[in-house]
Amino acid sequence: MAGTEDKLYLGNLDARRDWGYAPEYVEAMWLMLQQDEPDDFVVATGETHSVREFVDEAFAAVGRDPEDHVVIDPRYFRPTEVETLLGDPSKAKEKLGWSPKVTFAELVREMVQADYVAAQRDNLVKRAGFQAYDYNE
Repeated sequence: MAGTEDKLYLGNLDARRDWGYAPEYVEAMWLMLQQDEPDDFVVATGETHSVREFVDEAFAAVGRDPEDHVVIDPRYFRPTEVETLLGDPSKAKEKLGWSPKVTFAELVREMVQADYVAAQRDNLVKRAGFQAYDYNE
């Protein structure tokens, strides 16, 4: 949290996911394209972490206690929640020589840092009297 909100509303903190670093996944895709024959691969880390673990890592990165800011909101629970999503990257490791290198903690810290930098940039733009342009519109 870059100090712009006091509360973070979330759903199921116990859902477990296989969190991976997108640039490494792009590397895996590139390696797939280098193969002589097309094939199917699962690109994943092969380990799961809960949303709660993600939240704990993110708040630790900014020196805050999630207990003070996270609110469980039933609106964010999915009616058909899959408790665990886990990929098996063994074929990608074997045939492509690919494996993830960025750890879960490093991934979370990088995401928090990127959000912090973006929030600081947006605050500077606003203080300078400019309206931030939304490239997604």
